[in-house]
Parts: sequence; C-alpha cells; structure tokens
Amino acid sequence: MVRPHVITSLSNKQLVRSVVACLLAASACGPHVGGSPLAAPMSSKRVESDRGMVAASQLDAAAAGAEILRLGGNAVDAAVATAFALSVVDVSQTGLGGGGALTFYNAKTHRAEHLLFYPRSGEDPAWARASTDTTLGTRGAGRAAATPGMVAGMLDALEKFGKLTRPQVMAPAIRLARDGFIVSPLLSRTITSSKVKLSADPAAAARFMPNGEPLHPGERLVQPELAATLTRIAAEGKGAFYTGVIAEHVSTKVKSLGGLITVRDMANYPVAMERPLCAMWRGFTVLSAPPPMGGASVLEMLQMTDMAGIADAGGLTDKPDAIVKLADIQRLGQADGGKWRGDPFAQSVPARGASSFAFAKQRAGLVAGALPDTAVAGDPTTFDRAVPSGDCLSIDPYPTALPSSAKTNDDVRNDASARETVTEGTSFTSHMAIVDRDGNAVSATTTVGVLFGSGVYTDGFFLNSAGSNFDARTRGTNRYANSTMSPTIVLDHGTVRLVVGAAGSQYIQPAIVQVTLRMLAFGEDPFVAVAAPRIHASAALRDVEVEPGFAPSVYQALVARGYRPMSRVADITFGGVHAVFVRKDGRRIGVADPRRDGAAAGE
Repeated sequence: MVRPHVITSLSNKQLVRSVVACLLAASACGPHVGGSPLAAPMSSKRVESDRGMVAASQLDAAAAGAEILRLGGNAVDAAVATAFALSVVDVSQTGLGGGGALTFYNAKTHRAEHLLFYPRSGEDPAWARASTDTTLGTRGAGRAAATPGMVAGMLDALEKFGKLTRPQVMAPAIRLARDGFIVSPLLSRTITSSKVKLSADPAAAARFMPNGEPLHPGERLVQPELAATLTRIAAEGKGAFYTGVIAEHVSTKVKSLGGLITVRDMANYPVAMERPLCAMWRGFTVLSAPPPMGGASVLEMLQMTDMAGIADAGGLTDKPDAIVKLADIQRLGQADGGKWRGDPFAQSVPARGASSFAFAKQRAGLVAGALPDTAVAGDPTTFDRAVPSGDCLSIDPYPTALPSSAKTNDDVRNDASARETVTEGTSFTSHMAIVDRDGNAVSATTTVGVLFGSGVYTDGFFLNSAGSNFDARTRGTNRYANSTMSPTIVLDHGTVRLVVGAAGSQYIQPAIVQVTLRMLAFGEDPFVAVAAPRIHASAALRDVEVEPGFAPSVYQALVARGYRPMSRVADITFGGVHAVFVRKDGRRIGVADPRRDGAAAGE
C-alpha cells in the first residue's frame, strides 16, 4: 500500500473537544442566518436549516453555494457556484485544471443523473504506453497531466439542469479570486508541504510563496490571473477555456514539461452522461458513481455489512466483532474495486455485477473465514445481467458492461505489464453535498489529484495529475482516467435522506460506508457519525489503520483476528467526508469533516 504523506490536522483531543462543543452549544450548531458564514470555525461543522443546505470542503465555497440558493438557484446552480469557488479557495486540492463526477437527483421527476468530467487521455499514441517520467514538479510533470474536464462538466451541468445564468453562479468565485480570501492553516500547510513542486514554476512560487516563504494562516491570497480566467469563462462559456489562448497555453506549457495534451484534445473534451449505479440497502435506494469512478465498491461494501450482521450491531466504536468483520469487508471491496475498473466507453467493466446483491452475498460468505495475506478479487461478470430490484427499477440504473473490442480487465490478468501499480501517492480531492429547498440533491467530487496536481501552472490554475492514474489494465488513447471518487445519494422511498461523499483517494469508499452505517443503520447524529473514529484496511496487507477513539477491545479483536492495527492520527488524508442529512420532517443537517477545513452553510 502506498504510504501517504501525512499532513497533521486535528489531534484526537482537539477532535473530541470540537465534537462535544458543537453538540452542546445549540447556538453554534444552529441554522445559518444572515449574509455571511458564522464566525467560529467549528460552528460551521454542523448546521441546520429548513431550506437549502450546502456542505463543502471550504467555508467560503459553502457560503458561495448558499448565496446562490438564496438567489433562487437550485441544487445544480449551487453546486456549480461551489465548485468554481473551490477552484479558488481549495486550490491545492481542486481547480479548473482538474475534473470530477456529479450525481444529481431531481425530486420532482424522481430522475437521477450522473455526469462524468474526469481528466482524460488524448490522441497521442504515447498514452497507450507506460510513462517513463511523471515526476511531479519536475521536467516530467507534464506527463502526469491529462485533459481537464472541470469547466466543461460544471457548465454542462448548469446548462442541462440549472436555473440561473453562468455570470450569476460564477460571480462568487470571481469575487474570491479578485478580492482574495483569508488563508487557512490547512492551506498554509499544503503549500508548505508542496514547496518543491511550487518552486518549480516561478509564477506559482510568486503567488503562493511570496518572498520565498509559504503563505501563512491569516494572510490574504489574491489571484488576479485566475480571476481573469474565470471572468472570461463567465462571459464566453466553456469555449473560452477549451479553445483559443487558454487552450494554447495549456498545451504549450504541458508539452514543454514532457506532457501530451494537444489543442485538439482540449477542443474535443467530452462530458459523459451516464446512469448511476443503484442498490437497495435496508429499505433505502442507494445511488453512486459508475465507472471509471468507484461507486460499485461503496454499494458492494454496504450490502455486505447488512449480510454480515454489522448493520445490526448498533454501533462501531465499542463493537469488536463488527469492526473485525468491517476490516474483512473493506479488504474484499478494495480488491474488487482495484481489479474491475477502467473507462466503460473503451473497456468492459461489469459494474452492475460488482454492485449487485448476488455478488455482495457471494463475497460476504468470505467474511470471518480464513484470513489471507492478500485479498483476491472476485468475478462479478456472471452477475452483470442482474435485474434491478425495488426502487432501483424506476431509476433506470447503470446497464450491463458495454461491448468492446478493447482489452478487458480479464484479458490482461496474465500480462506481465498488468503487475504494474500506480504509486504517485494519495489524492486529496474535494467533495460537496447539496440539497435545495425543493429536495433536489447534488453529490459531487472534484480534484486535481495529488496536492497541486502535476504542478503545471498556467493562467492562474494547476493542471491535474490524473495521467498517473492509468495502469497496464486501463491506459490507452482518449480514455477517462480511473478514480475511487464515489459521490453518493441515498433515497428513502423517493425522498432524499442523505447526500454523502468523501475526499482521500483509497480512503474514500471505506469512509463513505462507515459514515452511512452510523447515520442510517445506527441513527447517530450526523456530525458524530462524520467525526467518529474510522478504520481502513487494504486488500494487499494485514495492516489496519485505526484512528484513536475505539474501545480497547476493538484493537484487541483485530490482533486476535490476525490483523496488525496501525495507529493513525486524524488528518486530512483519512477521508474528508461532507454530507447533508435530511430528517423525516424535512429539516436539513449539513455536516463537514473536522479532519479538514470543510463547512456547512444553510440558505
């Protein structure tokens, strides 16, 4: 397993104090009122409202989304505003040079949609070969950058599902870039940890490390180049980004650093409309992201928790048997997700089978059995034609694997090159959850990859590092890169009950599963569910990363099972969850992970 670069966030004592303070101080956790976010940082971690709600990875961005809701925008309008604002204020983790995926639910039509706008390889034949140099922040940095999809994805979502105009929803982001915002401790730390990468580009160094020193918390970051780019997009649309001078700058800069993006790649970038994956779980209808995103593993693991009895355990923190079984389930889910991936428009990816009840039942039979050193992936192909059940029938979910003449995952299982793995490091990513006053919902995850992406900087934004996500199974020309992103929406008989997702690469899916279990199976307060300690198990190791806070019997049970518990202090890499929980009386509770800078803001 790749060992992530750890950027310390809250200590365990700070985390516990924050949870207790928020739960006890009703005024601090109440609804957002007025035109600006609540002042105390922890007060924005749990917010209630009877109208719209936004939870996102940065306070100013959540406030931007709430501002758009107050203007009469719907969940998609707010998501687009939040995403562009995050491109300004969460610049180390997302931005115009990145991409992502968005799951949308229309409460009136009961129609779910999924938009894929993740970075994509281009037309150069070199994309089909292994990269010889993707060293981030160096001469080979350009090879890590794939064609960005963020701008196209968000503007397509606005055009298809939004109500407001492009200048309206982009105004908060332009204002934040032009006038600046206050640098948080977390942003300062990410700049400090990326000094070598940022120093490789004089323009980036000047902006984020003036006088050779990283920006300190409390300083104001103004980004005039980014403001100019955003202003052009607002005025002219996505053509301003994908054609003309900006596209030329992207191609020229990337190629000068060993990359492959062409002007034609930029002009031809396609946003893909897909059907979401769907599974029934404890009476809920769970929608998540289809390939090349990672929602299948979320649905598989959730169903296995029910089959293994974990969902009836009543909790996790002091339940050793449940945690041991959860570690088994995580290993199985990670093994399956690690094999059955790829661009579904170029490869056969049996995601319907991988998220089916029958496959989950087969895999759940291995829970609490013999503990292998490495969990081996199952084969969901025989279940890929499974007929959707329950309310998933009306969702018209993701279809069976598309036929393709390209290599499938199974075709290359014996290739020597298939043993290659991606080792660039942990993606930090950004997630937002939104429910508007009418009950429409958006769950969207965006990223530039690892911190500051490839480090390639032009026109005020960083290019992604998604080109490093391809491996022997999945690389090729004109393909979307792979990701564990899993923007998820949970419905209760057609009504949105939970919008949830996470940031953090391989930590995304296990974090979503644990938080969803706590909220919907155990009935825990949404903020407690997000802040509670988590575990993470990898398919390839017996090591289980554990945050402080579990009962001693939990750690003892993991050892007895044959696992090696590894201490993990709460930090930003361990899955930054943002969610909106909707009570049965309609009241929205927005929650943000205290492991990160996130915030919730009500309309």
